[in-house]
Amino acid sequence: MTGSREAAGSQRPLRRGYTTGACAAAAAKGAAHLLITGEELASVELLLPAGFSHSFELTGWQRSGADGTAVCATIKDAGDDPDATHRARIEAAVSWLDQPGVEIDGGHGVGRVTKPGLPVPVGEAAINPVPRRMIREAVSEVLEEHGAARGLRVVISVPEGEAIALKTLNPRLGILGGISILGTRGVVTPFSTEAYQASIVQAISVAAAAGNRQLVLTTGGSSEKYAIAMFPELPEEAFIQMGEYVGFSLGHAKAYGFQKVTLVGMAGKYSKVAQGAMLIHSKNAPVDFGFLAAVALEAGADEETVQQIAGANTASQVVDLMTEAGNEMFFELLCRYGCLQCLKQVEGGMTAEMVLITMKGRRLGRAEIRG
Repeated sequence: MTGSREAAGSQRPLRRGYTTGACAAAAAKGAAHLLITGEELASVELLLPAGFSHSFELTGWQRSGADGTAVCATIKDAGDDPDATHRARIEAAVSWLDQPGVEIDGGHGVGRVTKPGLPVPVGEAAINPVPRRMIREAVSEVLEEHGAARGLRVVISVPEGEAIALKTLNPRLGILGGISILGTRGVVTPFSTEAYQASIVQAISVAAAAGNRQLVLTTGGSSEKYAIAMFPELPEEAFIQMGEYVGFSLGHAKAYGFQKVTLVGMAGKYSKVAQGAMLIHSKNAPVDFGFLAAVALEAGADEETVQQIAGANTASQVVDLMTEAGNEMFFELLCRYGCLQCLKQVEGGMTAEMVLITMKGRRLGRAEIRG
């Protein structure tokens, strides 16, 4: 099945890719070489922060005048990661400075930071610290090799960056006009837990820097859409798609000083939180139908319904059974247990709220507990 950790049939491991930061550094190195020597390199090699070297193919060479600007590009390869920037053209335009050093800026398709809380100050191009270091080291190597006494200005552009950014959370994070140039290791690991968790922390940081005291955590786009309608008074950065990383997200919410965290989502996933699971992927935490049967009994369900729940195959069956029975207490209890488990995870110090909804956004239950 496509999208699993191994390709169907072949059982091959998924192919790693390379970050926009690594691509920007490679393009900058090629452009610097073109500016200084006039030579168009077919590829350049970079030592990546991950600890190994990789050769990047180059394209799009341009040079204006003997002492003007040189442009070079590379095409990002994200490997088998479902990355919005896969096959994006990353360009670097390099020109001389009168003084030594390396200046770095973003051009067309690279976003500008407009909100605090990101690793780049407001007003600057959204080129993160590690990519900046990689670009600086790459062009400095070329300057050193050719004994140049002057410095270089590097402008990174992504021609399709504005369109690509619409597929990301950049606008919500206050990165406007294009994509971010990212990467801490230079390499993209397919379906990387580390990358997803880093995006959660970044979103929480932006929400905190904007002065929010409440976060709304959801498992994905559908539940977030309903959550936004449910809390129209909250700004967009207060809503964060945490995926399956409940405990991880709660821990960072507390670390950033949030006073209240609201979880909005479907009963199937959040019943796992109610039973104490903080990583709610199906592989890590199957639905505990015995637990749900016990909650149904506590909510006053009759013996036949309790037995049906204990023998159910899916959480949606349980939701249907209790909805048809008109047993709202069942969903309220699930929410209460969910809140208690969230507070236990972070050892109190905040208010936990849980709202259970159907696939169509109808509210099933809601509870709030102050820790």
